Amino acid sequence: MKKINLLLSISILIFLVSCKEQKEQQAVESNSTVEPVVKVERKEPKKRSYHLETAKDWLAKNGTDSAQANIVYAINRTDAANFKKMDSVIIADDWNGDLEFYMPFPLEIYAIREINKIVYFSYPTQTFAAYEKGQLIYTGPTNMGREKDKTPTGLFFTNWKAEETVSTFDDEWELRWNFNIANKLGVGWHQYSLPGYPASHSCLRLQENDAKKLYEFAEQWELSDPETVKVKGTPVIVFGDYDFKAPKPWMQLLKNPKALDISENEIETITKPFVASILKEQKIRQDFKNTNNQSK
Repeated sequence: MKKINLLLSISILIFLVSCKEQKEQQAVESNSTVEPVVKVERKEPKKRSYHLETAKDWLAKNGTDSAQANIVYAINRTDAANFKKMDSVIIADDWNGDLEFYMPFPLEIYAIREINKIVYFSYPTQTFAAYEKGQLIYTGPTNMGREKDKTPTGLFFTNWKAEETVSTFDDEWELRWNFNIANKLGVGWHQYSLPGYPASHSCLRLQENDAKKLYEFAEQWELSDPETVKVKGTPVIVFGDYDFKAPKPWMQLLKNPKALDISENEIETITKPFVASILKEQKIRQDFKNTNNQSK
């Protein structure tokens, strides 16, 4: 009987300690200013390797497979219309993965978990990535500014947007899903032809589906009056340099499938000088939203 009572007492003690630890953990989590990263399930290909084919031959064999087409367009930094005009193109040996595994950005970045939303554009790899609390949400190809009209680099914030507008460089160029990031310079991302290399007049060209996703993902600025910005939009970091005299960077994938990979440490280093400014503007936006909600 004594042995039974002893075992019962030990069980109760273990239960109480466990409950206490659980409550303490919940208290820590409730006091934390950082929300946990939402894990996104993605399918990884069994291998990453590439080979060359002619676009004509590939289309003849696989042209009706939209899933494969989306990946091959992204790998070659192009779109359906321009892909047909290409000669040799890079083809993945294993197509059984999600697009994210064929693009260079990391799936998670712990260092930016406090940033609600942010968009990156990589000049060297001609790709973009959108993150929410450190979790990759969208990624894909881009064609940025040509050599004589380079896209400016650094930190920007999204400003105004328009489903359809015309270019400030040429009013015959129609731009869809346009989101401005540098108002006075007239720079923004939008849907436009992707020839497979930096070709724009400093803007960030995207496939239409990607342009629409980023259009919906990012937030516009809030103005006190036409000349005064009250709340800035979503942070955007454009980084790196493109070697216009070298072969297309993604040709390196043929020898080394990881040649263009962007590490978490690299993104952390690129972002670090801007973190204070980003979090400051993020708080201003959150306070603005809270005030508006209270007034309703």
